[in-house]
Amino acid sequence: MTNAERRAPTASYRLQLQPGFGFAEAAAAVPYLAGLGVSHLHLSPVLQAVPGSRHGYDVVDHERISAELGGEAGLRALAERARAHDLGLLADIVPNHMAAPTPLHLNRTLWRALREGPESPAAAWFDIDWAAQDGRVLLPVLGERIGAVLADGGFRLAANEGPDGDETVLRYGPHAFPLRPGTETLPLPELLRRQFYRPAWWRLGGTELNYRRFFTVNELIAVRVERPEVFEATHALLLRLYAEGVLDGFRVDHPDGLADPRGYLRRLREATGGAHVVVEKILTGQETLPDDWPCAGTTGYDALRQIDGVLTDGDGVVRGLRPAAATAVAAALRGRSELVRPQGELDAEVARLVREVQAACGDDLARTDHPAWAIRAAVAGLLARFPRYRPYPVPGEPLPDADVAALRAEPDEGLLPAPHAGTAALLKQLLLAADSPASLRARFSQTCAAVAAKGVEDTAFYRNHPLLSLNEVGGDPAHPGVSPQEFHAYCARIARDWPTTMTALSTHDTKRSADARARLAVLAELPQEWLAERDAWSALAPGGGLPQDRAAEDLVFQTALAAWPIDGERLAAVALKSVREAKLHTSWTDPDPAYEDAVRALALSIPADPALAARITAFADRIAPHARVNTLGAALLQLTMPGAPDLYQGSEFPLYTLVDPDNRGVVAFPEESGPTGLAAEKASLTRTALRLRADLDPKAGYAPWPTPGPHALAFLRGDAALTVVTRLPHGLARSGGWRDATLTLPEGSWTETLSGRTGFTGTVALAELLDPLPVALLARE
Repeated sequence: MTNAERRAPTASYRLQLQPGFGFAEAAAAVPYLAGLGVSHLHLSPVLQAVPGSRHGYDVVDHERISAELGGEAGLRALAERARAHDLGLLADIVPNHMAAPTPLHLNRTLWRALREGPESPAAAWFDIDWAAQDGRVLLPVLGERIGAVLADGGFRLAANEGPDGDETVLRYGPHAFPLRPGTETLPLPELLRRQFYRPAWWRLGGTELNYRRFFTVNELIAVRVERPEVFEATHALLLRLYAEGVLDGFRVDHPDGLADPRGYLRRLREATGGAHVVVEKILTGQETLPDDWPCAGTTGYDALRQIDGVLTDGDGVVRGLRPAAATAVAAALRGRSELVRPQGELDAEVARLVREVQAACGDDLARTDHPAWAIRAAVAGLLARFPRYRPYPVPGEPLPDADVAALRAEPDEGLLPAPHAGTAALLKQLLLAADSPASLRARFSQTCAAVAAKGVEDTAFYRNHPLLSLNEVGGDPAHPGVSPQEFHAYCARIARDWPTTMTALSTHDTKRSADARARLAVLAELPQEWLAERDAWSALAPGGGLPQDRAAEDLVFQTALAAWPIDGERLAAVALKSVREAKLHTSWTDPDPAYEDAVRALALSIPADPALAARITAFADRIAPHARVNTLGAALLQLTMPGAPDLYQGSEFPLYTLVDPDNRGVVAFPEESGPTGLAAEKASLTRTALRLRADLDPKAGYAPWPTPGPHALAFLRGDAALTVVTRLPHGLARSGGWRDATLTLPEGSWTETLSGRTGFTGTVALAELLDPLPVALLARE
């Protein structure tokens, strides 16, 4: 199939493939999904991953389609069924990393690299600093120090194992390691010293690891996809399936981890002849996607922030919940700084950058007399203070102007006090110079991305949360809310520059699904009532809630409300993950059992205590009409704004899921009996809007449409479709409803497609148009 025969998605549906929901189950759902009105199925990674993987981002073999999902035959059968229903397939590519699995021989390439050392062609695949650790790869997998493991007899040799079952390997519990040829008969201590790897106590990973990983996950080792031979080897199968018409486009996972995202996308475009590609680029604040990236756009977190923002009362957040912007900024800086401090979770990455800086200085006398501690402080300070996810250096080219400004924004004296500020100036000079070592500039950028993701979204967002719905991937809680004018400007720019970008509301990575956030957004409109209600819940909770940590208590209560009604075990799992990510009183690496027991007890008590559960139910019922307005409004905005909407599995109905793995379960698609209530409304809205969108030119223009007052938002797509949604519904109800407010329609006669009413012309009363639904989608008759 040629690119000319393919069409860009008008809408896609994300399926989270996993054991229990593979290609066969996806194929069974095809008729339903085709009837829903999407043009493409969006598949999570399809390559062979670690056995039992529920997400697929831990790839172990680029030459095989996942056997657990159904293998290549199953994928082809799915594609054939999809094609019969006029659906295409988008597949998730994971170019940044592979799994370092247990046992290691599941990843045959990594096994070869560890067996054969730095001269092996396999070693070139992985981003390993062979100059560190005496030329060995640190493997932080031991439960205790290696001396204790040796003393306990924890290591043993085992014959006839390895990838092909014909090697003698070193075993430690469930782990198996290759042996360097010729070392099999050495005494165990000497054998360990002679390997190209170093089994080590797991606590050494944060400070001494010498391979790049995905964020702080030791089990995911970075791949050097910038090398042509690695790109070809890791992409050959997916490119063949694309060329044969099995796949129709790609989502690129975590491009911020790549040494040169633009170069990667150019190579992918060249290899596919121009496939439809979207990238999981997280844009910060006013940042926009680089216009020289050859792709269709992002995976939609920027659209998510705009939709959520325009439906959130930002003034109410600021006035009532008082999340001072300075507090949010300080929390983010603190979260970033903790990661890169000595003994922080990214200490090893900072140490590697220090070595890179020292190597770049070499024997240049003009760059001497900069002590390692000062270089480290400058590197850590600049990583913590970089205002976006990362800069985008290209070998041999000057940095983009925005990256230059970002690097220069922090005064040298702000990174290091005099007389050592010159070290900070040297670091900036190296990062800004086009002729500096490409590895230094790339690795600094890649580490920036890890610091941003882990320091802000996975640390600060769990600490500072006056309104949890603001703390989403790509969110900016320091600036709550988006004005209608800002929303319209964003949509106009997307329509002009990225008309086929992906838009999203819920994904496998959102911390709360769209409908959970829609419910929480109501709190911004009644902040004083919410704070009083929360205090009442605390008083009713056994033990008075969580008196030792009221901030965590607030997070647990907001989480419970977002997904209410919720099972206690489910809430407890999310609560424990949240406080571990916050890293204030407990953490993944150093848990505090007494504190965690208290958090778990609170979570379990919330749905179990009759008085407390009844009070929460009453409040959830109280705000339900307003949450309904937000749910339907967000759905219609996503389905009709510029870009191609990506529906997360199950989100055509009300979906109240929380952070992974809560949001990655197997979806049960509906049987014959239809839904009722809000579920029926959202499903019908989704089908109707998708049918209209399928007939809409993806490049149709966008124009704001004037509305009376702050509670209605409207826009026109081309001259064929007019979207009208209600915003800030509690405030609208408090002011007496629409009363005599009217909306002047574009010239001609219009059908309100959600209700089937026809003959709308001229000026229409909003009370009539937005009833019984609080949204309207008008099509020209």
